[in-house]
Amino acid sequence: MVIYTRMSKDRAGAGLGVDRQRQDCADLADRLGWSIIGHHSDNDLSAYSGKPRPGYRALLDDLEHGRADAVVVWHTDRLHRRPVELEHYIDVCDPRGVITQTVKAGPLDLATPSGRMVARMLGSAGRYEVEHMIERQQAAKLQAATSGRWKGGRRPFGYEVDGVTVRESEANEIRRATDGLLTGMSLHALARDWNARGVTTSTGGVWKPTEVRKLLARPRNAGLMEHRGEIVGAAEWPAIVDESLWQAVRALLGDESRRTTTGNARRWLGGGLYLCGICGAPLRATTAGTGGRGRGHAPAYRCEHGAHVVRRCQSLDNFVEQVVIERLSQPDAADLQRVPAAVDTSALHVERLAVKARLSELVDLFTGDQITAHMMERGSATLRTRLDDLDRQLASAVGESALDGVTGPGTAAVWLTLDLSRRRAIVDTLMTVTVHRTRRGRPPGWRPGDSYFDPAGVEITWH
Repeated sequence: MVIYTRMSKDRAGAGLGVDRQRQDCADLADRLGWSIIGHHSDNDLSAYSGKPRPGYRALLDDLEHGRADAVVVWHTDRLHRRPVELEHYIDVCDPRGVITQTVKAGPLDLATPSGRMVARMLGSAGRYEVEHMIERQQAAKLQAATSGRWKGGRRPFGYEVDGVTVRESEANEIRRATDGLLTGMSLHALARDWNARGVTTSTGGVWKPTEVRKLLARPRNAGLMEHRGEIVGAAEWPAIVDESLWQAVRALLGDESRRTTTGNARRWLGGGLYLCGICGAPLRATTAGTGGRGRGHAPAYRCEHGAHVVRRCQSLDNFVEQVVIERLSQPDAADLQRVPAAVDTSALHVERLAVKARLSELVDLFTGDQITAHMMERGSATLRTRLDDLDRQLASAVGESALDGVTGPGTAAVWLTLDLSRRRAIVDTLMTVTVHRTRRGRPPGWRPGDSYFDPAGVEITWH
């Protein structure tokens, strides 16, 4: 005979732990005169959830291989609350003559139709009990959500353990990260910054880009209550950031081009920014031969229309960065900055998201034969014109804020801390870099140990 016990999170065992259940089962076995050959248990694994239960699987294995011919369990709902599991259990026990005894529900005679009927009825009752309990829990959560009350759980970052009181030190980090994201910083950069400064999650862990994304996109930051992915109203806790900024973050993170992937991540400063001096097309970072047999390849910028110009990424980026740092270190660099508040980027992001949604809606209406092709073409032309206008305004808005905190004597040190996306925004704000062809070989004035990079082939036009 084998004992099976389980203590689930629903505490349906009248608050009894596994040890108490096991003792009750052992007492029953002793009264029946049965010998115990083993004990299997699954603690906090619900028979209703469908999750794998190693102890239950081991119990079936004992029965299938003839190591046990009887089972003692505290209650039938400790075995299963899903009909499919009960039917499998019957298939295992019936041909082997396995006897099942329960402490609370008496014997289960699975060898007769009436006994199997009783087992199925008990299983259905147990399933109903759990479904009804889940229904009550969901209703309570919905009521809490619609009334704006915190539903409990682990301490949310930015708030105290009560989920309502703002923890200012963490709230400031959220505000800073929100501003950083909207001015060009990546999720990777924000995670690195927090980890480098010792800012931990609410559980004391390190930050990952995915966790930063979830944090900045959550409605809680704007003082809003969410239930099953939908905003249901204002929350009882105060907002950390303005709702308009949170909307802008949600719109920005919803852009697929900002997904944090490793295969498409930019590594070089000028990809798509530097221009070809022959045809004016953007240069793309690729690889080029280093010269000489067997010398391999190195990252290089190449015109997207052909090999009009080819230039090593590292050397060209180093030169452009030196020029940028020198310019931003000048005393008049502060005059380059404009007032960021002149443009409401959050409103622009939200409107852009709405325009894209309306474009998708037009396509759905056309495929559903609700509008004609002419109507879709006319409507999409208007929306795309507005979308282009919004993109231009957003590009200008990024330029207005990209230089914040970067100018002055300490520019060189600040530059080292900037994320690549922020550096690119600064270059795009300050200048146009055009790369011309240069003659092969050593540049004029070359000395042994010098680089072959010739700055004379780089034309910088200041904005």
